[in-house]
Amino acid sequence: MDNGQWPQRWLLARLGYAPRDPALFRAALTHRSAAGPNNERLEFLGDAVVNLAVARHLFERFPEATEGDLSRLRARVVSAEPLAEVAGQLGLGEVLQLGSGELKSGGFRRQSILADAFEALCGAMFLDAGLEAAEALILRLLAPRVAALPPPEALKDPKTRLQEHLQSRALALPLYTVERVEGEPHAQTFEVSCAVEALALSSRGRGSSRRRAEQEAAERILEMIEKGADERHS
Repeated sequence: MDNGQWPQRWLLARLGYAPRDPALFRAALTHRSAAGPNNERLEFLGDAVVNLAVARHLFERFPEATEGDLSRLRARVVSAEPLAEVAGQLGLGEVLQLGSGELKSGGFRRQSILADAFEALCGAMFLDAGLEAAEALILRLLAPRVAALPPPEALKDPKTRLQEHLQSRALALPLYTVERVEGEPHAQTFEVSCAVEALALSSRGRGSSRRRAEQEAAERILEMIEKGADERHS
């Protein structure tokens, strides 16, 4: 591509945007392995802009969500994997300027490089057009992922959901006990019991770690509670 014109052409073709300062976007689309100004500083700025845009949107969309809920929801949208997917859909890898070593090793397909480039692009947009324009772009590009988010409570693990359910009823927290550990130290299987004395419920779970076994046991208790509620209302 023409070094003087490729940022403008790409931005117009992909985003319908004509930059005031093409140099910002040239840097945003240049990895540190290539010569010239690169996107590390813009990635730092863009990371904050992306997080702000998504956080504000989630804050408004889920007015009853807790801080923990909002953090879990945001992580679903702004982690490296979804950002790299959006970068791939934009064709960022095709236009990203890389050093010869990164080109040979397929850096234009690497998740971390694509995610960083996307954040750098958002940082450049913020500097070139302001926060409102940057937020609009970010939310437009991330809209499918935001729309697909589950209800906040669905992101909580079973132990957390069981604890919150019991606390909401002013009941004592469950008791987890390791009942058995099998296998060699590098490949152990844990069996854990979960007892909720106030509801006269108990269950067992198995997993490759104590935590996984506890989660399975808690999930079974939740299923018992839900089944009991369904029977009472049938």
